[in-house]
Amino acid sequence: MESVKMGGQHVRVEMDHSDGYIISYWENTTEGSKVITDYVTNLFNIDVSEVWASKQSFHIIQHVISRQKTPLRYVSYSDSSAISSEKEMIYILKYCRPMFQLSMHLKPPPNFRFSEKFPKIDYLDINEAEWVTIDNLLTMDGIDIILKSSTLTSSDVNVFLKHWLSGGCPRLKLFCAEIGSLDIFQVLAGLLRNAVFVENSRTYTSPFGYRRILSSGYDIRRADGVTATVCHQQIGKLVIAVWPETTNNDN
Repeated sequence: MESVKMGGQHVRVEMDHSDGYIISYWENTTEGSKVITDYVTNLFNIDVSEVWASKQSFHIIQHVISRQKTPLRYVSYSDSSAISSEKEMIYILKYCRPMFQLSMHLKPPPNFRFSEKFPKIDYLDINEAEWVTIDNLLTMDGIDIILKSSTLTSSDVNVFLKHWLSGGCPRLKLFCAEIGSLDIFQVLAGLLRNAVFVENSRTYTSPFGYRRILSSGYDIRRADGVTATVCHQQIGKLVIAVWPETTNNDN
């Protein structure tokens, strides 16, 4: 085991040869994560681009954002055993912008709501999305939007679909939401006259590389000629896939 001087203190470190990681030992891990971040970024004159944090390590997101001008490219805020606070949720949604990818996989506080405009996020993945409202949806500017365990209704998605047809959320390529009691005809209310039912299965590739099988669905066309397939998949799962596919994210 070696000793390295970081932030004015000597820290014990060793190499994990199996994975190639350097392991450091701290009496205060909260302070240690901040010191390491500062030490490495200053040493190589770089900014942090990705942060993976749990509720316990949420402070590192705040520390990185406060110390650099370059926006974070990717934030994963996940903790299966904890409930986030309202302050933490609002901080991420308010200050982690603009961003390439945001994954939020932890339970929100009871009755949480976000009343401000949603940040511009290319890939948004919310695992406990019961707090996301139609008002939030109408302010989103994303390419790939995934909402699990949402409380959105079929009527809400109908409003969002008409919003997209009118030019809203213009960068959208793939929208997936778990809705619960899903009524595809309510989703397409007022749109069926110009919708085309497609019975054959199709494979849709997300700009972020993963694939979804569209077992059947309704094709609807925007005024500019762009087509989207609205598909009811499994129980309560709705997919809106915008054509043509893009195999890499160059937006």
